[in-house]
Amino acid sequence: MNMIIMIWHGNMLTILILLVVSFSSIWCRNDPTGIVDLGSLDPPNTSSLSAITSLSSLSLNGMYWDPISKNNNNVIKQSIDTRIAVKTVLPVAVREGRSAVNDMVSKNITMVLENLLKNYENNQLPTHGKGMPTVVKTNILIRSMGPISELDMDYSMDCYFRQYWRDSRLSFLGPIKSLSLSIKMLERIWRPDTYFYNGKHSYVHTITVPNKLLRISQDGDILYSMRLTIKAKCPMELRNFPMDRQSCPLILGSYAYTSRQLIYEWQQGASVNFVPGMTLSQFDLMGSPYRNLTFTRSEGDFSVLQVSFNLQRHTGYFLIQVYVPCVLIVVLSWVSFWIHREATSDRVGLGITTVLTLSTISLDSRTDLPKVKYATALDWFLLMSFFYCIATLLEFAGVHYFTKVGSGEFSVDEEDNWDDDFEEPIGSLASVPRSLRMNHRLTSKRRSSLICPISNGTLGSATSLGIRSPQDAPNVTSMERQTQTERTLPKWRQFLYCLAGDDGYRRQRQREATAGICGRLGQSVNRHVNSVSYIDRAARICFPASFGLLNVCYWMLYVTWQDEFKWQDPPIAFFSH
Repeated sequence: MNMIIMIWHGNMLTILILLVVSFSSIWCRNDPTGIVDLGSLDPPNTSSLSAITSLSSLSLNGMYWDPISKNNNNVIKQSIDTRIAVKTVLPVAVREGRSAVNDMVSKNITMVLENLLKNYENNQLPTHGKGMPTVVKTNILIRSMGPISELDMDYSMDCYFRQYWRDSRLSFLGPIKSLSLSIKMLERIWRPDTYFYNGKHSYVHTITVPNKLLRISQDGDILYSMRLTIKAKCPMELRNFPMDRQSCPLILGSYAYTSRQLIYEWQQGASVNFVPGMTLSQFDLMGSPYRNLTFTRSEGDFSVLQVSFNLQRHTGYFLIQVYVPCVLIVVLSWVSFWIHREATSDRVGLGITTVLTLSTISLDSRTDLPKVKYATALDWFLLMSFFYCIATLLEFAGVHYFTKVGSGEFSVDEEDNWDDDFEEPIGSLASVPRSLRMNHRLTSKRRSSLICPISNGTLGSATSLGIRSPQDAPNVTSMERQTQTERTLPKWRQFLYCLAGDDGYRRQRQREATAGICGRLGQSVNRHVNSVSYIDRAARICFPASFGLLNVCYWMLYVTWQDEFKWQDPPIAFFSH
């Protein structure tokens, strides 16, 4: 009898478990929406399973325990085995129910999409036949920006490009608010033919899979997002380089649909955003204004979106690499004003070295710039530095030509005239040996510097011939190579003679400088010896003062005066197909 009761109760438990599974399947199939949410299945399953477990435990406790029965040990053992079997069967049933529900959900989503795309025409606009254009709203999230090339006049950026539009043909009902679909669905639905008017080379990232997102809501609102790297044209005005400001546009719109069929709009709010902490190496991002506009071409009116990235260039790099070295080189060229004018090779070598160094800096600074038809601010500064270095060389040329006596060569006629002048005074000295007179004649004809003895301002004929009387010997100082500046004419007239390059005046200055040799014997001439040229003295003041004044004007002009950012209509070439 006890065995019959146990078998009957075991069959009852099996029947109850099968009823639970069947109930779950029937409940899923009878869902009126056709789409099942997994979260809504948990409460009924949990309550039913707990009720079944408690019921089975009560039935086992009430039916298998008999205090009068002699087979209590067997009954207890069988009841324990039955409980273990129940606990093992119930989780298996739950897992089977969940897998069945998942299969049902996926089948229902597939059926929904198949029903939506059954009569769908992907070559027609969502508002086809409704008499109004389709509106596509756009926003951009920029991850990084750069490099910005002045040579190619373009820029690059990495961004998330998002487009929103409504297609009522894809609306559906159900507990699921939106569906995230595979990108393969893009081939089966309509999407806008957006392209970048000023784009040069753009591509979609495909690692590890194409970075695209497609999401459809119940109302038919579609989100189409993709990650792009865009390389676009940026027409630059480089007159103020490197203190310039640039406005790089990004222009997008439809390739084929006119504004009567398709309209682009920026999404309300912040339509152009940047990832926090994004920086550029050579520029400061001053702003990113955007606007909607309509452009007219031969095919009709087209809706276009434009965003301009307003950039301010950093000048620190150019200050360190170009401006400061140029200023130091110009200052170095002024050292020649303090070098003795007789040191011809030193002054010329210093001037040529500064010019060649500036040439190297100029060529290096132009390597990353386009060959524009106008001069930039950097070009003007380099030209100014060149001017001062070359002016230093020309200044020494003037000093050498007009005031430095002894380095030039005299003509044959001039030498003959000097010989004739020397004949009379030398012939009047009978006491002078012939060998000394011939030595002096050869010395006067040498093409080299003329050496004038200086003896407390008194120039004697005997000393010029190498004869020193005992009374004059203690007063003679060391021989020096000096040049003579005579103040016989007004300075303005001397300057005019120098500019004209008058040879007669130059010969006269040379004769005056060698008056100790050219004067008659026995005469003493007092002259003021000027070893430093007046041109050098003036250059020591004029060059630094004028260079400093020009630098002040230069920086005030290019730093304080800056063009304001303005909207500029894109050129017609951007819209020509």
